[in-house]
Amino acid sequence: MAGEDDTADKTEDPTQKRLDDALERGDVVKSQELNTWFLIAAATLVLTTFSDSIGSGIMMPLRNLIANSWMIHTDGAGLLAMARGLAYAVIAAIGLPLVMLMLAALAGNMLQHRLVWSGEPLKPTLSKISPLSGAKRLFGKQAAVNFAKGIFKLVLLGSVMVMILWPERMRLESLLHLDPNALLGVTLSLTKHLMGSVVALLAIVAIGDYLFQYRQWYERQKMSVQEVKEEFKQSEGDPHVKGRIRQLRQQRMKKRMMAAVPKASVIITNPTHYSVALAYERGMQAPVCVAKGVDNIAFKIREIARAHDIPIVENVPLARALYATVEIDDEIPVEHYHAVAEIIGYVMGLRRNLSGRL
Repeated sequence: MAGEDDTADKTEDPTQKRLDDALERGDVVKSQELNTWFLIAAATLVLTTFSDSIGSGIMMPLRNLIANSWMIHTDGAGLLAMARGLAYAVIAAIGLPLVMLMLAALAGNMLQHRLVWSGEPLKPTLSKISPLSGAKRLFGKQAAVNFAKGIFKLVLLGSVMVMILWPERMRLESLLHLDPNALLGVTLSLTKHLMGSVVALLAIVAIGDYLFQYRQWYERQKMSVQEVKEEFKQSEGDPHVKGRIRQLRQQRMKKRMMAAVPKASVIITNPTHYSVALAYERGMQAPVCVAKGVDNIAFKIREIARAHDIPIVENVPLARALYATVEIDDEIPVEHYHAVAEIIGYVMGLRRNLSGRL
């Protein structure tokens, strides 16, 4: 019941990370019927294309061996040389067909998934030796599908073989009286016909089995809502932790900003909301924003400015514009040079007057 509940909880489609992890573990879509189809199709192609060359490639060395049997040395070296020559001849005759069969076997796997190098399936697990798990494999959905698939293939292929061979029954009876050379040609023709039909029918079985195996694999990868949340936390970070980090950064920035307010030359404000602290010294290319804020932070900037006798100038549009366009420790934009220069010039003039009076 617990296993059924776990399966029922997995209602969410798998993420790309979940699918990639399954691939790394070696948990991939695997349709044995598709692999079998590729091998049978390749064997049919080899038979129709290379049967003559394979036969002649093997027949000629054997014919020469029989014709020149009196020349064979019966010592160890002679027999070894003869066996080596026959082996080379057989390899030369069947080498290319064997390569085609190996490529077909690889193609059957690579069509379903990319190549995977994983030792995960080889690790010993209790589920592999558990009687309960073995019973589930014997009587589960996969076993039922394999049984039905086997019956279907047996009935289908048997019917096709009967349909092809029944009209040839009289001809097959006469094969007992044919010359071996003629017998080989007739047998080869019937074999090609049978294998071509088998390839066509097994293609339907292979496609159906692949779709079923893919669906089963995809269902296994489904996730519960909690698993989706956990994966999001792992990949994107815990939202609570990220919020706390953001809060700490803002607090540090606020402290650094308030510590820089006493270095400001002037505070430009909108009395109700905005405050922007600008610092300027002779030789600087343009004034620099050392602090800015709205509402409570803006009032705090003004409070620190009053405590350090920093001039506060009210300019509503300039305060709003500077707050929106300039960042901390950045120079003011060019379009505000003139307005800020007038204010700083006014402030520096006031300071000179105060110094002269003192």
